[in-house]
Amino acid sequence: MHITLVSPRMSLRPMDSEYKRHMSPSLSLLTLAALTPSQHTVCIADENSKPLRMHPVTDLVGITVTVDTAYRAYDIADAYRQLGIPVILGGIHASACPDEAEQHADSVCIGEAEPVWIEILTDCQNKKLKKRYAASRPVDPATIPIPRWEAIDQSAYLYTNIICASRGCPFRCEFCYNSCSYVHPGHRARPVAQVVAEIERLPTRHVMFIDDNFIGNPAWTKELLQAIEPLGLKWNAAVSANIGKYPELLDRMAATGCQSLFIGFETINEQALTRANKHQNRVASYEQTITAIHDRHIMINASLVFGFDTDTPETFPATLDWLVRNRIETMTAHILTPYPGTKLYQRYIKENRIIDKNWSQYNTAHVVFKPHQLTAAELYTGYLWMYDQFYSWKNIWKRLPLAPRQRMPYLLFNLGYRKFGKLTSMLANHGCMHALGRLARRLAYGIE
Repeated sequence: MHITLVSPRMSLRPMDSEYKRHMSPSLSLLTLAALTPSQHTVCIADENSKPLRMHPVTDLVGITVTVDTAYRAYDIADAYRQLGIPVILGGIHASACPDEAEQHADSVCIGEAEPVWIEILTDCQNKKLKKRYAASRPVDPATIPIPRWEAIDQSAYLYTNIICASRGCPFRCEFCYNSCSYVHPGHRARPVAQVVAEIERLPTRHVMFIDDNFIGNPAWTKELLQAIEPLGLKWNAAVSANIGKYPELLDRMAATGCQSLFIGFETINEQALTRANKHQNRVASYEQTITAIHDRHIMINASLVFGFDTDTPETFPATLDWLVRNRIETMTAHILTPYPGTKLYQRYIKENRIIDKNWSQYNTAHVVFKPHQLTAAELYTGYLWMYDQFYSWKNIWKRLPLAPRQRMPYLLFNLGYRKFGKLTSMLANHGCMHALGRLARRLAYGIE
């Protein structure tokens, strides 16, 4: 069979640039390509890197669907089905809303695809596609293959050095997709030897770990860090805010080349964290954790969410003051978004607080629910104000890292990616994105 796998075009938020679309390819589609037996041919079509060209001579189309790309995904699916080509939809939104996805597909894959992909291909060959496929148990991490990187044009992306070393998270925060009923609970780590083998195949010594929570199992994380220490890497990852409980792990991170950690602090209000079921976060320990990370010359990308019921107009300046005072190097802000299928969405439905069901607005840059102590306009304006103030010249200077070796990567992100991102990302239109990534690694870390 000839199989076409499609990644629909992402939406951009007010502060986003084309970097978002060209940041990295869909790892899920590369993994499906790697799972596909060699007697089949696979074409990956990523609308984020170039315009979609319909392939009328194909036997199966698979489309990965996120909430803000859902309508575009459905348009693509409908067009292929009008040609008589079977379509299967998967991804987090199709998994969370299978009844909706079924209206635009011959089949829907709910949750992880690895255990059912061969069955899907066999059923398609025999013209017996089921309406739904869902694995009865979590995928064994040892069976996850190395993504098939040769299936794409890597020059279109800033980063092709991404690795997912584990699946899932031990926590089920109310607003996170991990709270959805289709998600298998818990954290599952791949065998350390397999992760190391995948790292060694990369053409760079810079690694972007894209796990939901790189410290979901601290003992496994320690084992992995021990294994990669001889490799001379520079790396980045996302961890939960309880990282401060593991000083020995932070020591090992620093020794193995960790450059920055993405941390979901979310809010500086303890009551909001408790309501969101984010019990691993303790506001009282935030500054101690930040100091411990900075003492080891590791930078922080703080994830913040605005729109909790405890938030007021004063929340924005108070949070900005906290970020600047603690010299947080980068910040990613979000408007609280009740993704369909999450516990938060279910609660807001019961409370009659959802005011917008246009999925294209569900990209954390729009107010789609009734805030409690803010108007929708105050929440949206405050969200934009946070970006404007945090990345102002004054506050970029105030947050400048004390460690000299951190200043170049800091300035590259704050200026090249955020402040002037819409200008510098125009290089994507000239096929220079991958070369730009190599240049950034050379400037920031002295490696390619």
